[in-house]
Amino acid sequence: MTGSDASTPQPAAGAPAAPAPFTADDYRARMERAVRDATAAGLAGVLVAPGPDMVWLTGYQPPADTERLTLLVLTPDTGPVLVVPKLEAPDAAKSVGAPALTLRDWTDGADPYAVTAPALTAGGRYGISDNTWALHLIGLQKTLPGTSYAPLTNALPMLRAVKDAREVERLAAAGAAADSAYEEIKKVPFAGRRETDVAADLAGLLRGSGHSQVDFTVVGSGPNGANPHHEAGERVIENGDMVVLDFGGLCQGYGSDTSRTVHVGEPTEEERRVHDVVRAAQRAACDAVRPGIACQEVDRVARAVIDSAGYGEYFIHRTGHGIGVTTHEPPYMVEGEELPLVPGMCFSVEPGIYLPGRFGVRIEDIVTVTETGGRRLNTTERGLAVVG
Repeated sequence: MTGSDASTPQPAAGAPAAPAPFTADDYRARMERAVRDATAAGLAGVLVAPGPDMVWLTGYQPPADTERLTLLVLTPDTGPVLVVPKLEAPDAAKSVGAPALTLRDWTDGADPYAVTAPALTAGGRYGISDNTWALHLIGLQKTLPGTSYAPLTNALPMLRAVKDAREVERLAAAGAAADSAYEEIKKVPFAGRRETDVAADLAGLLRGSGHSQVDFTVVGSGPNGANPHHEAGERVIENGDMVVLDFGGLCQGYGSDTSRTVHVGEPTEEERRVHDVVRAAQRAACDAVRPGIACQEVDRVARAVIDSAGYGEYFIHRTGHGIGVTTHEPPYMVEGEELPLVPGMCFSVEPGIYLPGRFGVRIEDIVTVTETGGRRLNTTERGLAVVG
């Protein structure tokens, strides 16, 4: 039986209603916040290449693979400046955030770094987006040799970490869409089908629930579930398999990411016990979320439950990661991360146990920090579901 057979699930029930679009004022406020944060960090400004930072700050999404310099310059002196190739300037001018920007274009054959230089301070230190091409960074250094640069992940780790209410609304909608896909995938046959067949079903359900982009559909059956990042393969799922499902993508511009573990047929006592330990660890970590505690405390709480049950060596990854306009971003729930949780942060809580050569278990929800605690954005049942 394959994903194209008559048993293929129907699309999840309807895409979530579209929230109100962001406005130029929203993007202006984000850019102003970036400048304030940069100044507080001792930086002369922020430089942003095409990618998620630019989309979040301006609403403009230029071609990510272009070799032509496109750069957003945010400093307290010049106001927002977007340097763009002349052939792409009309598209930039149509972006929602354009009214909050000054566009400076350049033509092929001209020096784009000379066009950028007047917006920079000769001896300044700038935060620069992590995905900036080395070609462009070296070009800036050659034009302004006194400048220095630090990756934004290190220089401004909180830049996108704290979401406003409208961003949380989008993340909640993305979570609800992924939850809808999970409820439907439990209805399909698992036994006798390849992991790739179930993964294809999941991808279709995510799109049917409103996702514009599917980033991953992990289906780890039996021993494959003991690899946290196993990608769906050709293994045929068997009766008696534990199956880790981890899936997500972008819905209305914001990420979803959830994991549930199901069992094909009735599980053994040991399988139930391991699942119960992971469920208890995940619940304890979610319950621990509140403003003021360090990110690493969330990891410590989950790890303590698994350690006390004797499975500590089999919990082999961090407890969580931030989520927003990308499915993985700061902050990270990991030992050594001392950033305090603040209201508006959104991140995964996903402990797991992985028994090599046998099976794995992971349970994951997206959680947002509120004024008094935490709120899960995924609401599906976390018990060990039995599938056919």
